[in-house]
Amino acid sequence: MRIDEVVRRKGHEVVTIRSDATIGELLDLLEQHRIGAVVVSDSDGRVDGIVAERDLLPLLRENGATSRHVRDVMVHDVVTCAPKDELETLARTMTEQRVRHLPVVDEERMVAIVSIGDVVKNRLDELQAERDHLEGYVHG
Repeated sequence: MRIDEVVRRKGHEVVTIRSDATIGELLDLLEQHRIGAVVVSDSDGRVDGIVAERDLLPLLRENGATSRHVRDVMVHDVVTCAPKDELETLARTMTEQRVRHLPVVDEERMVAIVSIGDVVKNRLDELQAERDHLEGYVHG
């Protein structure tokens, strides 16, 4: 299965934030959308960085952390994938790079984001379809 098929099922919505936003604004977005990462984009469709929950953990000990800027904590070297990439390749990349969210980029523009939860869900759906097919074959 390719990433574009996963995106077609889940949708293209990506929550983004500008790098000059505050950590407080970032926390509001994470809570409001109940997500674990936000893509940083200072221009329409470009991936400038990403901030995941784990990037915020060191800030918990700082006073005034919520007034700092997103650019202070974002990951600049963002691992991305393309719509034509295979899901299995994506799963390996996520495991090897230790990331749970990958922006999907097509011709240098972000078109979606895929999470480890999306990968697991699609794999479970595939396994269920295989199981149903085998049960139908055995009982049919």
